Amino acid sequence: MNRAPARGQRGVALLVVLWACTLLAILVGGYAMLARTEGLQARYQFAQTQAHYAAEAGLMRAIYALQDPQLQQRWMPDGRVYPFDFDGAKVKVSIVSENGKVDLNAASPDVLQNLFKAAGLSDNDAQSLTRNVVDWRTFSAAPPSNVPNATYAQAGRDYGPRHGPFATVEELQMVLGMQPALYRTLAPQVTLWSGRQSPDPATAQPLALAAVPGMTPEQAQALVAARSAGEPQPALAAMQGVTHSIRAEATLADGTRAILRATVRLQGVRPGALPYAVLRWQEGDGE
Repeated sequence: MNRAPARGQRGVALLVVLWACTLLAILVGGYAMLARTEGLQARYQFAQTQAHYAAEAGLMRAIYALQDPQLQQRWMPDGRVYPFDFDGAKVKVSIVSENGKVDLNAASPDVLQNLFKAAGLSDNDAQSLTRNVVDWRTFSAAPPSNVPNATYAQAGRDYGPRHGPFATVEELQMVLGMQPALYRTLAPQVTLWSGRQSPDPATAQPLALAAVPGMTPEQAQALVAARSAGEPQPALAAMQGVTHSIRAEATLADGTRAILRATVRLQGVRPGALPYAVLRWQEGDGE
C-alpha cells in the first residue's frame, strides 16, 4: 500500500537532482565564460602594452637618430618614414621639423591665408579666419572688461579673443570661424614652436608648403617628389632646428597597433640636463 508514495518521493528527489545538476552546469558554464573573457582581456591588455612600449622605443630611437654623432646616420625631419623591427613588432617612425609648420603666433597674415585656402576655404572665408586668428593672438592695451565680445556672443560663444599668444595648438579650435573638420586638417600643419613667419620649404609637408608666399603648386610638388626620392643629406640634417614632431606606430604580429605622437625639443648634451624635453604628448591618431 505504501509503494506509490515511495515512488512519488523518489520521482521528486530525481527531479530535484536534475534541477540541481542543471543549475550547477549553468554556474560552471558562466564561470568558464567569465574566465575566458578575463583571459582575453588580459591578453589584449598585454598586447596593447607591448605595442605601446614598442612605439615608445620608436620615439626614443628617433630622438637619438636626430642627434646621431655621425651626420650621415641622422634621420631627416621631413616626414619620410623610417621602418625597423623591435621585439617582434614592426615599427614605423616619421619626423617633421616644427620649422616646416605654420607658427600660429609668428606666421604673417599672408601665410595664414594661404594655409586656409590650401585647406579648402574660399578667399573670403580664408581672409575672415585670418583676421580672427591675428585678432586672437594680438595683444590689446585695453583694460579687461566684463562685457562679452559682441562678435563671439552673436555666434553663441561665452568668451572672446585671448588677445595674447596661443598657449596650445588645440586653442585654435576656439577661434571664430574654425570648424572641427578644418581643424583636423590643419592641426598637423601648425605649431607654436618655430618662431618663423613662414614654414621652411626644406621640411614642410604639402599643405604647409602651399602656405609659403610665392610657392606654386608645381614647385611644391617638385620639392616633395625630390625629397621622397632623394637620399638624406647630412648637411641638411644638421640644420633642421631643435624642435620636432615625431609619430611612432608599432604593429604586432596579431595586428595589435599603438600610435604615439610627441613634440620634443632637443637640448644637446649638457652636464646635469636632459637631452630632450617633451612639449606635447598624444596617443592615437586623433587630434
